Amino acid sequence: MFFLSGCFLISGAVESTDSTPDGGNVYVGFVSAEGNDTRTVTTNFPNQTLEVTVFAQNQNGQMRVEILDTQNSVSLVVDGQAEEQARVGTVQTNAAGEFRYRVRTTGAQRGAFQILYQPTNG
Repeated sequence: MFFLSGCFLISGAVESTDSTPDGGNVYVGFVSAEGNDTRTVTTNFPNQTLEVTVFAQNQNGQMRVEILDTQNSVSLVVDGQAEEQARVGTVQTNAAGEFRYRVRTTGAQRGAFQILYQPTNG
């Protein structure tokens, strides 16, 4: 898979975030997207392990959503396809309750991704 590095261009974006005492989610939908972007999610859970579920889907082009660990290494990957893809994993938050994710797109059209998170039970 080939991805551009540098900027991120997105058109027709619909974005929402929600954080509750039990967990939260991030949703991004778009008409088209090109490039890479790394974003930070602020949660209510400092220094905790979270279970994350990532959903990704796009009709054309390529899209990849990567959950990053505290050293910015990839800990979970989901590639968008016409059929919705989903994967479950874990991520550790920092002292501020944050974790990061990266979106990589090449000619992606009519897509969306969602990240659901909640503390693990262990």
